[in-house]
Amino acid sequence: MSETTRQAEAGQAEATVSSEQTTGQEAGASGNIVTGLLKTARPRQWVKNVLVLAAPFTAGEIVTGGVLLDALIAFVAFSFVASAVYLVNDAIDVEADRAHPTKCKRPIAAGIVPVPAAYVASVGFFAAGCALSLLASWQLLVVLAVYMAVQLGYCFGLKHQPVVDLAIVGSGFLMRVIAGGVGTGIALSQWFLLVTAFGSLFMVAGKRYAEIKLYERTGAKIRSSLKKYSASYLRFVWATSAAILIMSYSLWAFEQQQAAPGSIWSVISLVPFVVAVLRYAVDVDSGNAGEPEEIALHDRVLQVLGGTWVVMLILWYYL
Repeated sequence: MSETTRQAEAGQAEATVSSEQTTGQEAGASGNIVTGLLKTARPRQWVKNVLVLAAPFTAGEIVTGGVLLDALIAFVAFSFVASAVYLVNDAIDVEADRAHPTKCKRPIAAGIVPVPAAYVASVGFFAAGCALSLLASWQLLVVLAVYMAVQLGYCFGLKHQPVVDLAIVGSGFLMRVIAGGVGTGIALSQWFLLVTAFGSLFMVAGKRYAEIKLYERTGAKIRSSLKKYSASYLRFVWATSAAILIMSYSLWAFEQQQAAPGSIWSVISLVPFVVAVLRYAVDVDSGNAGEPEEIALHDRVLQVLGGTWVVMLILWYYL
C-alpha cells in the first residue's frame, strides 16, 4: 500500500470520527434542550394543582360518577397551562435570573434552552391544556384562558407593581380551585372561596417575605416590586391573611356542625387545620417559605397534619 493511499485512508477515518463526534454532540445538545424544557415546565410545582380536587372533595362528591375523572382532567389541563406560564416567565426573566444566586441555574438562564424554543414549547403546552379541558367542560376552558391572560399580564409587567403582584399570584391559587369547581360542575360556597383566597394570600406573602430575607442575607438581586415592600409590611399581610383564613374556616366548620348536629368531625377538623397553618407560619417567619411546594413535599409534620385533616373531613362526610 502506497504512502498516499495510507494517508487518504487515515484522513477518511479522522473525518468519520469527527462526523460521529459532531453527531453525538448535536444529539446531546438536543437531549439537553428537551430535558431543559421539561425542567423549565416545573412538573414538581404541579403539586399546587391538587387544589382543583378541593371543590369535589369538600363537597363529598369526589367518588361520585364521573366527577373524579373530570377532576383529574382539570388537574392535568391546568398543569399544562401552568407550565406554559413558567416557560414564558423564565424566557422574559432570563437576564434577571442570571444575576440571581439560585435562579441562574434555570435551563434558560444557564443557556441550555434557547429563548425561542421556550416560547414555542409554551404555545404547545397551552394548546394541549386547552384541548384537554374540553373533555370536561367549556367553562374550564374559559377559566384556563383567563388564568393564562392574567399570568401573561403578570409576566409582561404587572409583576413589578407592589400589591398587584401579590393579588395576581394569589389569584392563581383561587383559579385552580374555581377550575376544579367548573370542571366537575360543583358550586363553590362563599366560605370555600374565602378560605382559598386568604390561604393563597398567606402563602404568597410568605414567599415574598422569604425573598426579602434572602436579599438581606446574601444581597441577591430581587424583583423590582419587592423594593417597595418592607419585611414588616409583608409580615402584616401574611399575619392578617392567616387570621382571616382561620376565622373563615372556623365559621364554616361550626356552620356544618349546626346543619348536621349528629356529627362533630367538621369542628374537630379545626385542630389539624389551625396547627398546620401555625406550622407553616414557622417556615414563613424563618424566611424559608420561598417555595411553598417544597415545604409541602419535605415537611413531614405538615404532611401528617394535612393527612389528619383529610381523614377528619372523610369521617364528617361518611359517618
